[in-house]
Amino acid sequence: MIKQNQRVLNAAFVVLDAFVICVSLLCAWWLRFKTTLFGPIGGHLGFEQYALFLVLAVLPTYLILYFSFGLYKPFRTHKTIFNEATQIIKVNIVAFVVLVAILFIINQPNFSRIMLFLLAFVGAFFGIVERFIVRSALRHLRSNNKNLKHILVVGDNELAFNFARKIRNNPYLGFSVAGFLGRANRVGMEIEGSKIIGSFNDLDDILEKNTFDRVVLAIPLKYYYRIDGLVNSCEKVGIKAEIIPDYYKYFPARPSVDMIEDLPIINIRYVPLDDSFNKLLKGITDYTVAIIAIIITSPIMIITAILIKLTSKGPIIFKQERIGYHGEPFTMYKFRSMKVQDPNEEKSEWTTEDDPRKTKIGSFIRKNSIDELPQFFNVLKGDMSVVGPRPERPYFVEDFKETIPKYMIKHQVKPGLTGWAQIHGCRGNTSIKKRIKYDIEYVENWHMGLDLGIMIKTALKKNPNAY
Repeated sequence: MIKQNQRVLNAAFVVLDAFVICVSLLCAWWLRFKTTLFGPIGGHLGFEQYALFLVLAVLPTYLILYFSFGLYKPFRTHKTIFNEATQIIKVNIVAFVVLVAILFIINQPNFSRIMLFLLAFVGAFFGIVERFIVRSALRHLRSNNKNLKHILVVGDNELAFNFARKIRNNPYLGFSVAGFLGRANRVGMEIEGSKIIGSFNDLDDILEKNTFDRVVLAIPLKYYYRIDGLVNSCEKVGIKAEIIPDYYKYFPARPSVDMIEDLPIINIRYVPLDDSFNKLLKGITDYTVAIIAIIITSPIMIITAILIKLTSKGPIIFKQERIGYHGEPFTMYKFRSMKVQDPNEEKSEWTTEDDPRKTKIGSFIRKNSIDELPQFFNVLKGDMSVVGPRPERPYFVEDFKETIPKYMIKHQVKPGLTGWAQIHGCRGNTSIKKRIKYDIEYVENWHMGLDLGIMIKTALKKNPNAY
């Protein structure tokens, strides 16, 4: 019955997605051939031919890609809307390439490629809106105790209770803990709103008399010898057992599993930017933003360069070695805001609010982050990203990697001009541990929406710790 309900739900999503794709193609066709927004209209194929192409090529291509990119997985444990939006954007990019290739193969030069390009944009927008509405509706239903799935938790320890606590505190997931199985002397106890309804030895009997959607095994590592028997009991009644590993605290935000032959290997650190597509998408965004930023801020940079030259002796651009991607050193550029000093003296000192080393305009350009503008050229060189953990000097890296747990994880992505830590006020002489906490959150949970949010907040918010 449960599997049948899931199939019905998936079928409904397929129909809804097909409808959205059809609407998207209609909008793209109207934009291209009923307006002059994208060039003169001229002669073109009739609507009937575009409709036929929709049925024979567009719909099958999109729906196959939706399946391939995991967009029909259950929403309860599926990715966030930002991750899903990224997948939808990927689908539309790949679909555009595939459809253009199909037109080339069937030798159809008169079919508008501009319309297909518009379809990719409109389809991505409507697809994201559709999924957002569906997610919101399902969350509302589940928060009102509808469309629930009932879970039996095998375990009566902190691991089991922590799982139940998360289920109880997040009703939008649509789960309900129907009960626990634990030690015989604890039967009847109520924990996190659910009772211990039996002992471990009662599993067979309880599964025969009750219907559960899921059985979750949450038992300590020292009792893992019992897992075979528990799994067999579940499979005997057709329920798949799911295991919460006792060592889950070592897992990343979104764990992934590789296979070496038939041996699973759990990746302790998941980095979304290890994905080739994500890396390409971020790279394109970095170059685009950097070029636009250099053009827009060029008058400010020219004026700043003149003022630095007129008010203090020394070079306009300050170059300093920093540690970047994969721990590799690179030369970072800044407008010089301090008096020229011996590199050996400055390498181990933080900048303070009333630092006597600052020049006449040094305080102003640092306070307003104007000194950081030349780093857009670091982005063009490929040393940095627009958004990412801020890079440190080798002296501090050597110190922090020995004293701050997980410090080097930040180097698994390119350093940035601004980052998740910086918009939370972690800049300058602030807590390194707090800064690393935010940096790791960024590394493990990256998506384009996060980068966009950080850029907007950086532009709108002044950092009181910038000096």
